[in-house]
Amino acid sequence: MVEKMDEMKAILLRMKDDTLTEINKAVKSGSSLSTGEPSGDIYDQASSERDRELGLLLNDREREKLHNIDEALLKIEDGEYGICEECEEEIPLGRLKVMPFARYCVKCKADIEKQQAQTKRFEEERAYREIALGEEEEA
Repeated sequence: MVEKMDEMKAILLRMKDDTLTEINKAVKSGSSLSTGEPSGDIYDQASSERDRELGLLLNDREREKLHNIDEALLKIEDGEYGICEECEEEIPLGRLKVMPFARYCVKCKADIEKQQAQTKRFEEERAYREIALGEEEEA
């Protein structure tokens, strides 16, 4: 068990270093791209803006990944690593090797994603009904 935790801690620390390196690269390339003064035609500017927004989105994902890695490292220290937060069963080692910062076992994660998809679909349907009702009132 201790060997497993040491192995997972090493994997997490390596992932953290890789993620920090990627964030630093993105920040450096992003700062070199944004000169503040528009250049080129409107298509070049739109492309640059899209690239900048994509970079910001990726940075958000990397920061979230970093946060998840830090949480997993804290769980190792607290002796709570590898336990599903939903069913409190042990998360299989195979899953942890693929996703070392996993918080749920595969079954619980699938159930959570299914519930989120149903909630999203319900909210979208409600929004469409509200739009349709609004159009009927205008007529």
